[in-house]
Amino acid sequence: MARKIIDAKGSFCPGPLMELIAGMKAAQVGDELEVLSTDKGSANDIPEWVKKVGHEFIETREEGGVWHVLVRKAK
Repeated sequence: MARKIIDAKGSFCPGPLMELIAGMKAAQVGDELEVLSTDKGSANDIPEWVKKVGHEFIETREEGGVWHVLVRKAK
């Protein structure tokens, strides 16, 4: 299992989600992907997409204006 950081700071919706989708395609099942985003919408959009397509949402937290959205590839 690996943890990959997807730095999408400065990108606006749907940019961070599109970067996550690309990252998921390259990831192995069980890998964790952490999206860093300055777009507050990512804190809602990414977990919704992850649940819809069947991956695992782990957490969202905000640190100094950057949203950290952590997910795990499930399939």
